[in-house]
Amino acid sequence: MKIERVEILVTDLTTRLQRLGSSGPYDTGARGTFLGKPVMVKIHAEGVVGYGQIRPIAPSHFLPDTGAGMVAAIRDIYAPRLIGRSIYDGEAIIAAFDNALPGNVQARAAIDHALHDAMGKAVELPVFRLIGGRCYDRIPLEWSVSLAPTPDGMIAECRRAVEEFGVRTLCLKAGHPDGYRQDIANFKAVRQALGEDVTIGIDPNTGWTVAESIQVLERLSEDRLDYLEQPVARDNFDGLARIRAAARGVPIMADESLMTLDDALELARRQAVDVFCIKLYKVGGIRKAMKVAAIAEAADILVNVGGLAAFSQLEAAAGIHFHASLPPVRVMPAGEFLFGLGVGGPDPLVPEPTYILEDGHVSPSERPGLGVVPDEKAIEKLTLLHEVVK
Repeated sequence: MKIERVEILVTDLTTRLQRLGSSGPYDTGARGTFLGKPVMVKIHAEGVVGYGQIRPIAPSHFLPDTGAGMVAAIRDIYAPRLIGRSIYDGEAIIAAFDNALPGNVQARAAIDHALHDAMGKAVELPVFRLIGGRCYDRIPLEWSVSLAPTPDGMIAECRRAVEEFGVRTLCLKAGHPDGYRQDIANFKAVRQALGEDVTIGIDPNTGWTVAESIQVLERLSEDRLDYLEQPVARDNFDGLARIRAAARGVPIMADESLMTLDDALELARRQAVDVFCIKLYKVGGIRKAMKVAAIAEAADILVNVGGLAAFSQLEAAAGIHFHASLPPVRVMPAGEFLFGLGVGGPDPLVPEPTYILEDGHVSPSERPGLGVVPDEKAIEKLTLLHEVVK
Protein backbone atom coordinates (compact mmCIF):
# COMPACT_ATOMS: atom_id res chain seq x y z
CA MET A 1 0.00 0.00 0.00
CA LYS A 2 1.62 3.21 -1.22
CA ILE A 3 1.86 6.30 0.97
CA GLU A 4 0.06 9.21 -0.70
CA ARG A 5 0.37 12.02 1.82
CA VAL A 6 1.51 12.77 5.34
CA GLU A 7 -0.12 15.19 7.77
CA ILE A 8 1.78 16.75 10.67
CA LEU A 9 -0.25 18.32 13.47
CA VAL A 10 0.73 19.99 16.72
CA THR A 11 -2.16 19.75 19.19
CA ASP A 12 -2.77 21.59 22.43
CA LEU A 13 -2.88 19.94 25.84
CA THR A 14 -5.88 20.40 28.13
CA THR A 15 -4.16 18.76 31.10
CA ARG A 16 -0.88 19.54 32.79
CA LEU A 17 1.88 17.49 34.40
CA GLN A 18 4.40 19.08 36.77
CA ARG A 19 7.29 17.07 38.14
CA LEU A 20 10.70 17.50 39.77
CA GLY A 21 13.77 15.42 38.98
CA SER A 22 17.51 15.68 39.39
CA SER A 23 17.82 17.96 36.33
CA GLY A 24 15.20 20.38 37.65
CA PRO A 25 11.46 20.98 37.23
CA TYR A 26 9.49 19.65 34.28
CA ASP A 27 6.17 21.18 33.27
CA THR A 28 3.98 20.31 30.27
CA GLY A 29 2.51 23.81 30.60
CA ALA A 30 5.89 25.49 30.13
CA ARG A 31 6.06 28.55 27.89
CA GLY A 32 6.79 28.10 24.21
CA THR A 33 4.49 27.47 21.27
CA PHE A 34 5.39 23.81 20.79
CA LEU A 35 7.25 23.11 24.02
CA GLY A 36 5.76 19.88 25.35
CA LYS A 37 2.86 19.93 22.88
CA PRO A 38 2.07 16.55 21.23
CA VAL A 39 3.09 16.11 17.60
CA MET A 40 0.77 13.87 15.59
CA VAL A 41 1.55 12.18 12.28
CA LYS A 42 -1.20 10.89 9.97
CA ILE A 43 -0.07 8.65 7.13
CA HIS A 44 -2.56 8.17 4.28
CA ALA A 45 -2.09 5.07 2.11
CA GLU A 46 -4.77 3.92 -0.33
CA GLY A 47 -7.69 4.48 2.02
CA VAL A 48 -5.90 3.52 5.24
CA VAL A 49 -4.91 6.19 7.77
CA GLY A 50 -2.24 5.43 10.35
CA TYR A 51 -1.85 7.65 13.43
CA GLY A 52 1.22 8.22 15.55
CA GLN A 53 1.76 10.76 18.31
CA ILE A 54 4.71 11.76 20.47
CA ARG A 55 4.85 14.50 23.10
CA PRO A 56 8.40 15.91 22.96
CA ILE A 57 10.29 16.13 26.21
CA ALA A 58 11.75 19.62 26.11
CA PRO A 59 13.68 20.98 27.78
CA SER A 60 15.44 17.68 28.45
CA HIS A 61 18.79 16.64 29.90
CA PHE A 62 19.19 13.81 27.38
CA LEU A 63 16.86 14.21 24.38
CA PRO A 64 17.79 16.79 21.73
CA ASP A 65 14.43 17.20 19.99
CA THR A 66 11.89 19.98 20.45
CA GLY A 67 8.37 20.16 19.03
CA ALA A 68 9.44 22.70 16.42
CA GLY A 69 12.41 20.52 15.51
CA MET A 70 10.17 17.48 15.17
CA VAL A 71 7.82 19.31 12.83
CA ALA A 72 10.67 20.61 10.67
CA ALA A 73 12.36 17.19 10.47
CA ILE A 74 9.15 15.44 9.47
CA ARG A 75 7.95 18.12 7.05
CA ASP A 76 11.23 18.87 5.31
CA ILE A 77 13.21 15.61 5.50
CA TYR A 78 11.28 12.51 6.48
CA ALA A 79 7.77 12.91 5.02
CA PRO A 80 8.98 13.64 1.46
CA ARG A 81 10.91 10.35 1.59
CA LEU A 82 7.75 8.47 2.55
CA ILE A 83 5.66 9.54 -0.43
CA GLY A 84 5.26 6.68 -2.89
CA ARG A 85 6.74 4.05 -0.57
CA SER A 86 4.84 1.07 0.79
CA ILE A 87 3.80 1.20 4.43
CA TYR A 88 5.51 -2.20 4.79
CA ASP A 89 8.99 -0.98 3.72
CA GLY A 90 10.15 -0.34 7.26
CA GLU A 91 13.85 -1.10 6.84
CA ALA A 92 14.13 0.82 3.56
CA ILE A 93 12.45 3.79 5.25
CA ILE A 94 14.90 3.67 8.17
CA ALA A 95 17.82 3.57 5.73
CA ALA A 96 16.45 6.53 3.77
CA PHE A 97 16.02 8.52 7.00
CA ASP A 98 19.52 7.63 8.19
CA ASN A 99 21.01 8.84 4.91
CA ALA A 100 19.11 12.12 5.06
CA LEU A 101 19.00 13.07 8.75
CA PRO A 102 20.17 10.70 11.49
CA GLY A 103 18.85 11.19 14.99
CA ASN A 104 15.58 13.07 15.64
CA VAL A 105 14.33 9.96 17.41
CA GLN A 106 11.08 11.48 18.63
CA ALA A 107 10.08 12.59 15.14
CA ARG A 108 10.95 9.16 13.80
CA ALA A 109 9.02 7.43 16.57
CA ALA A 110 5.85 9.32 15.63
CA ILE A 111 6.28 8.16 12.01
CA ASP A 112 7.09 4.60 13.06
CA HIS A 113 3.96 4.37 15.20
CA ALA A 114 1.81 5.72 12.36
CA LEU A 115 3.29 3.16 9.98
CA HIS A 116 2.57 0.31 12.41
CA ASP A 117 -0.96 1.60 12.95
CA ALA A 118 -1.50 1.68 9.17
CA MET A 119 -0.07 -1.81 8.69
CA GLY A 120 -2.31 -3.26 11.37
CA LYS A 121 -5.39 -1.59 9.93
CA ALA A 122 -4.52 -2.75 6.41
CA VAL A 123 -4.45 -6.41 7.46
CA GLU A 124 -7.06 -6.01 10.24
CA LEU A 125 -4.72 -7.13 13.02
CA PRO A 126 -3.52 -5.43 16.21
CA VAL A 127 0.08 -4.28 16.09
CA PHE A 128 1.26 -6.82 18.65
CA ARG A 129 0.20 -9.61 16.24
CA LEU A 130 2.63 -8.14 13.69
CA ILE A 131 5.64 -8.00 16.02
CA GLY A 132 5.54 -11.21 18.05
CA GLY A 133 2.03 -11.94 19.27
CA ARG A 134 0.31 -11.50 22.60
CA CYS A 135 2.21 -12.51 25.74
CA TYR A 136 0.01 -10.65 28.25
CA ASP A 137 -3.67 -10.52 29.05
CA ARG A 138 -2.97 -7.72 31.54
CA ILE A 139 0.17 -5.59 31.73
CA PRO A 140 1.26 -4.41 35.21
CA LEU A 141 2.08 -0.72 35.38
CA GLU A 142 4.73 1.38 37.12
CA TRP A 143 4.22 4.84 38.66
CA SER A 144 7.12 7.31 38.51
CA VAL A 145 7.05 9.41 41.70
CA SER A 146 8.20 13.02 41.55
CA LEU A 147 10.74 14.46 43.97
CA ALA A 148 9.12 16.54 46.71
CA PRO A 149 10.45 18.97 49.34
CA THR A 150 9.80 16.39 52.09
CA PRO A 151 9.31 12.61 52.23
CA ASP A 152 5.67 13.22 53.14
CA GLY A 153 5.00 14.63 49.67
CA MET A 154 6.44 11.53 48.00
CA ILE A 155 4.55 9.24 50.35
CA ALA A 156 1.30 11.01 49.46
CA GLU A 157 1.89 10.45 45.73
CA CYS A 158 2.79 6.80 46.39
CA ARG A 159 -0.40 6.28 48.38
CA ARG A 160 -2.43 7.79 45.55
CA ALA A 161 -0.83 5.44 43.05
CA VAL A 162 -1.45 2.37 45.20
CA GLU A 163 -4.80 3.18 46.80
CA GLU A 164 -6.55 5.06 43.98
CA PHE A 165 -5.16 3.23 40.94
CA GLY A 166 -3.98 -0.13 42.29
CA VAL A 167 -0.39 0.31 41.10
CA ARG A 168 2.09 -2.02 42.83
CA THR A 169 5.38 -0.77 41.33
CA LEU A 170 6.77 2.63 42.28
CA CYS A 171 9.88 4.38 41.00
CA LEU A 172 11.08 7.21 43.21
CA LYS A 173 12.81 10.12 41.52
CA ALA A 174 16.14 10.94 43.21
CA GLY A 175 19.01 13.39 42.87
CA HIS A 176 17.57 15.67 45.56
CA PRO A 177 19.06 19.20 45.73
CA ASP A 178 20.12 18.44 49.32
CA GLY A 179 22.14 15.43 48.24
CA TYR A 180 21.94 11.66 48.12
CA ARG A 181 21.42 11.34 51.87
CA GLN A 182 18.00 12.94 51.41
CA ASP A 183 17.28 10.39 48.67
CA ILE A 184 18.10 7.65 51.17
CA ALA A 185 15.76 9.22 53.73
CA ASN A 186 13.00 9.49 51.12
CA PHE A 187 13.28 5.83 50.20
CA LYS A 188 13.33 4.64 53.79
CA ALA A 189 10.24 6.73 54.60
CA VAL A 190 8.33 5.42 51.57
CA ARG A 191 9.31 1.81 52.24
CA GLN A 192 8.18 2.11 55.86
CA ALA A 193 4.90 3.75 54.85
CA LEU A 194 4.04 1.40 51.97
CA GLY A 195 5.44 -1.85 53.37
CA GLU A 196 6.97 -4.88 51.70
CA ASP A 197 4.12 -5.69 49.31
CA VAL A 198 5.03 -2.92 46.86
CA THR A 199 7.97 -2.97 44.44
CA ILE A 200 10.01 0.21 44.89
CA GLY A 201 12.95 1.39 42.79
CA ILE A 202 14.99 4.60 42.63
CA ASP A 203 15.77 6.72 39.56
CA PRO A 204 18.30 9.56 40.06
CA ASN A 205 18.24 10.38 36.31
CA THR A 206 22.07 10.65 36.23
CA GLY A 207 22.06 12.71 39.43
CA TRP A 208 24.65 10.73 41.47
CA THR A 209 28.33 9.89 41.24
CA VAL A 210 29.63 6.32 41.27
CA ALA A 211 30.73 6.67 44.90
CA GLU A 212 27.35 8.07 45.95
CA SER A 213 25.54 5.24 44.15
CA ILE A 214 27.57 2.62 46.00
CA GLN A 215 26.94 4.45 49.29
CA VAL A 216 23.18 4.36 48.66
CA LEU A 217 23.23 0.65 47.84
CA GLU A 218 25.10 -0.08 51.07
CA ARG A 219 22.87 2.16 53.18
CA LEU A 220 19.70 0.56 51.78
CA SER A 221 20.90 -3.03 51.97
CA GLU A 222 18.40 -3.78 54.74
CA ASP A 223 15.48 -1.85 53.19
CA ARG A 224 14.87 -3.91 50.03
CA LEU A 225 15.69 -1.60 47.19
CA ASP A 226 14.12 -3.44 44.24
CA TYR A 227 16.11 -1.76 41.44
CA LEU A 228 18.29 1.26 40.72
CA GLU A 229 17.79 3.14 37.44
CA GLN A 230 20.43 5.28 35.72
CA PRO A 231 22.31 6.64 38.74
CA VAL A 232 25.24 8.20 36.82
CA ALA A 233 25.92 10.21 33.67
CA ARG A 234 24.69 8.87 30.36
CA ASP A 235 28.16 8.14 28.92
CA ASN A 236 29.62 6.61 32.09
CA PHE A 237 29.32 2.95 31.07
CA ASP A 238 32.34 1.98 33.19
CA GLY A 239 30.69 3.63 36.18
CA LEU A 240 27.51 1.61 35.66
CA ALA A 241 29.59 -1.57 35.55
CA ARG A 242 31.34 -0.63 38.82
CA ILE A 243 28.00 0.07 40.47
CA ARG A 244 26.58 -3.22 39.23
CA ALA A 245 29.58 -5.09 40.67
CA ALA A 246 28.84 -3.53 44.05
CA ALA A 247 25.06 -3.92 43.91
CA ARG A 248 24.79 -7.31 45.66
CA GLY A 249 21.88 -8.45 43.55
CA VAL A 250 20.00 -5.15 43.20
CA PRO A 251 19.20 -4.87 39.46
CA ILE A 252 20.86 -1.90 37.76
CA MET A 253 18.89 -0.35 34.88
CA ALA A 254 20.11 1.81 31.99
CA ASP A 255 17.82 4.58 30.74
CA GLU A 256 19.63 7.70 29.55
CA SER A 257 22.60 5.48 28.62
CA LEU A 258 20.44 3.52 26.18
CA MET A 259 19.64 5.65 23.14
CA THR A 260 20.93 3.65 20.19
CA LEU A 261 21.70 0.10 19.08
CA ASP A 262 25.38 0.88 19.60
CA ASP A 263 24.61 1.86 23.20
CA ALA A 264 22.77 -1.42 23.74
CA LEU A 265 25.66 -3.44 22.32
CA GLU A 266 28.26 -1.59 24.40
CA LEU A 267 26.27 -1.92 27.63
CA ALA A 268 25.91 -5.63 26.96
CA ARG A 269 29.60 -6.05 26.09
CA ARG A 270 30.67 -4.39 29.34
CA GLN A 271 28.07 -6.28 31.42
CA ALA A 272 27.21 -2.88 32.82
CA VAL A 273 23.52 -3.35 33.65
CA ASP A 274 20.84 -5.94 34.37
CA VAL A 275 17.95 -4.13 32.68
CA PHE A 276 17.44 -2.02 29.54
CA CYS A 277 14.81 0.71 29.87
CA ILE A 278 13.45 0.91 26.33
CA LYS A 279 11.39 4.00 25.62
CA LEU A 280 9.92 4.16 22.15
CA TYR A 281 10.33 7.92 21.86
CA LYS A 282 13.98 7.53 22.87
CA VAL A 283 15.06 4.87 20.36
CA GLY A 284 12.91 5.91 17.38
CA GLY A 285 9.82 3.73 17.62
CA ILE A 286 8.68 0.11 17.71
CA ARG A 287 10.94 -1.25 14.96
CA LYS A 288 14.14 -0.01 16.60
CA ALA A 289 12.86 -1.06 20.04
CA MET A 290 12.50 -4.64 18.81
CA LYS A 291 16.18 -4.63 17.81
CA VAL A 292 17.25 -3.32 21.22
CA ALA A 293 15.14 -6.02 22.87
CA ALA A 294 16.87 -8.66 20.73
CA ILE A 295 20.28 -7.47 21.95
CA ALA A 296 18.96 -7.63 25.51
CA GLU A 297 17.77 -11.20 25.05
CA ALA A 298 21.09 -12.31 23.55
CA ALA A 299 22.98 -10.76 26.49
CA ASP A 300 20.59 -12.11 29.18
CA ILE A 301 19.50 -8.56 30.04
CA LEU A 302 15.91 -7.85 31.04
CA VAL A 303 13.71 -5.15 29.50
CA ASN A 304 11.69 -2.37 31.06
CA VAL A 305 9.23 -0.62 28.74
CA GLY A 306 9.41 3.01 29.78
CA GLY A 307 7.22 5.89 28.71
CA LEU A 308 6.53 8.46 31.42
CA ALA A 309 6.20 11.09 28.69
CA ALA A 310 3.29 9.22 27.11
CA PHE A 311 0.42 11.62 27.74
CA SER A 312 -2.09 10.33 25.21
CA GLN A 313 -3.92 7.17 24.22
CA LEU A 314 -1.95 6.94 20.98
CA GLU A 315 1.45 7.15 22.61
CA ALA A 316 0.50 4.80 25.44
CA ALA A 317 -0.96 2.37 22.89
CA ALA A 318 2.38 2.00 21.12
CA GLY A 319 4.05 1.12 24.41
CA ILE A 320 1.27 -1.32 25.28
CA HIS A 321 1.61 -3.19 21.97
CA PHE A 322 5.39 -3.39 22.24
CA HIS A 323 5.18 -4.56 25.87
CA ALA A 324 2.49 -7.10 25.00
CA SER A 325 4.81 -8.77 22.48
CA LEU A 326 7.63 -9.39 24.99
CA PRO A 327 7.84 -12.68 26.96
CA PRO A 328 7.09 -11.94 30.65
CA VAL A 329 10.27 -13.72 31.74
CA ARG A 330 12.26 -11.06 29.87
CA VAL A 331 10.49 -8.01 31.37
CA MET A 332 10.76 -6.15 34.70
CA PRO A 333 9.39 -4.51 36.75
CA ALA A 334 6.28 -3.10 34.98
CA GLY A 335 5.23 -0.86 32.06
CA GLU A 336 5.61 2.89 32.52
CA PHE A 337 2.95 4.46 30.32
CA LEU A 338 0.06 5.05 32.69
CA PHE A 339 0.01 8.83 32.29
CA GLY A 340 -1.56 8.19 28.90
CA LEU A 341 -4.36 6.24 30.57
CA GLY A 342 -6.23 9.07 32.24
CA VAL A 343 -4.22 9.49 35.44
CA GLY A 344 -3.66 13.19 34.72
CA GLY A 345 -7.00 13.67 33.01
CA PRO A 346 -8.75 12.35 29.89
CA ASP A 347 -7.14 12.45 26.46
CA PRO A 348 -8.96 15.31 24.71
CA LEU A 349 -8.39 13.70 21.29
CA VAL A 350 -9.88 10.33 22.28
CA PRO A 351 -13.11 10.90 24.24
CA GLU A 352 -13.87 7.16 24.11
CA PRO A 353 -10.57 5.62 25.22
CA THR A 354 -9.60 2.10 24.22
CA TYR A 355 -7.12 1.60 27.04
CA ILE A 356 -8.27 1.86 30.65
CA LEU A 357 -6.18 1.65 33.81
CA GLU A 358 -7.77 -1.02 36.02
CA ASP A 359 -6.29 -2.24 39.31
CA GLY A 360 -2.80 -1.18 38.29
CA HIS A 361 -2.96 -2.96 34.93
CA VAL A 362 -3.94 -2.33 31.31
CA SER A 363 -5.12 -4.89 28.75
CA PRO A 364 -3.96 -4.96 25.12
CA SER A 365 -6.72 -4.40 22.57
CA GLU A 366 -7.56 -6.70 19.67
CA ARG A 367 -8.65 -3.74 17.55
CA PRO A 368 -6.68 -3.31 14.30
CA GLY A 369 -3.53 -1.23 14.37
CA LEU A 370 -2.83 0.54 17.64
CA GLY A 371 -6.51 0.23 18.48
CA VAL A 372 -7.15 3.92 19.10
CA VAL A 373 -9.86 5.91 17.32
CA PRO A 374 -9.12 9.66 17.54
CA ASP A 375 -11.97 12.17 17.27
CA GLU A 376 -11.31 14.22 14.15
CA LYS A 377 -13.47 17.11 15.37
CA ALA A 378 -11.46 17.26 18.60
CA ILE A 379 -8.22 17.18 16.62
CA GLU A 380 -9.41 20.07 14.47
CA LYS A 381 -10.43 22.08 17.52
CA LEU A 382 -7.12 21.62 19.35
CA THR A 383 -4.72 21.87 16.40
CA LEU A 384 -2.13 24.63 16.73
CA LEU A 385 -0.28 23.82 13.51
CA HIS A 386 -1.17 21.70 10.49
CA GLU A 387 1.23 20.79 7.66
CA VAL A 388 0.62 18.45 4.71
CA VAL A 389 3.26 16.75 2.55
CA LYS A 390 2.17 14.97 -0.62
